[in-house]
Amino acid sequence: MISRTLLVLLCSTLHSILASLPPDGAYPVPPIIGGLRLSSGGKIIDITHRYVEEMPAYGAEEGMGQVVRLVASLKNGSNANWSEFKMSVHSGTHLDSPAHFYDEYFDAGFDVDTLDLEVLNGPALLVDVPRDSNITAKVMKSLQIPKGTRRVLFRTLNTDRHLMFKEFDSSFVGFMADGAQWLVDNTDIKLVGVDYLSAAAFVNGRSAHLAFLKSREIILVEALKLDNVEAGLYNVHCLPLRLVGAEGSPARCILIK
Repeated sequence: MISRTLLVLLCSTLHSILASLPPDGAYPVPPIIGGLRLSSGGKIIDITHRYVEEMPAYGAEEGMGQVVRLVASLKNGSNANWSEFKMSVHSGTHLDSPAHFYDEYFDAGFDVDTLDLEVLNGPALLVDVPRDSNITAKVMKSLQIPKGTRRVLFRTLNTDRHLMFKEFDSSFVGFMADGAQWLVDNTDIKLVGVDYLSAAAFVNGRSAHLAFLKSREIILVEALKLDNVEAGLYNVHCLPLRLVGAEGSPARCILIK
């Protein structure tokens, strides 16, 4: 026979369970990616581009082409749908490791699997860059980024021009070599985020990358989707795939405000 104390305890537990259920037993509405509200009151903002055929590929006249291919399907008699994807590791929103431009780092194994996740996750400042030039040393000085800032996302004319939604355009805005070197020498920035396929301007591609990656302390996050996001302070989270031996990787990047 159930004791009175145990019966009271069971009733109390059942009441707590019922009280926690959604009204009418309905399941909560699934969150919308890009606008998910957090229990702390924050909001997730997706700053990753979708991988589609029309997405620009660096230096290519045409887009990326087919990225995902269905190789087996239920409709054709398979017991499951089964897809594969193929693309460059520097496609869409992605990260560069030091091995991208330094062969000695490539040989030493400094691939994307060795990148510091602490650098890729934490407080970040989103800044608007003057729209009339590439990012030079003069531009970097003008931004007056506070000392101690470790992660900065640079929004440029690329976002205004919607360059990630059309064929590759070599006139994109990026860092010049002197701007990259000024950042290295005069700031505490370890994560550099930009809004096109390369952090470096087309005319200064190699030299700017060399300046950024020489110390192996700076991680480049490229082709971020920064439209419809206010400038200011956020928490950024960027996670690459663990591609052993690869000098770059696609990444899913979000901001939390």
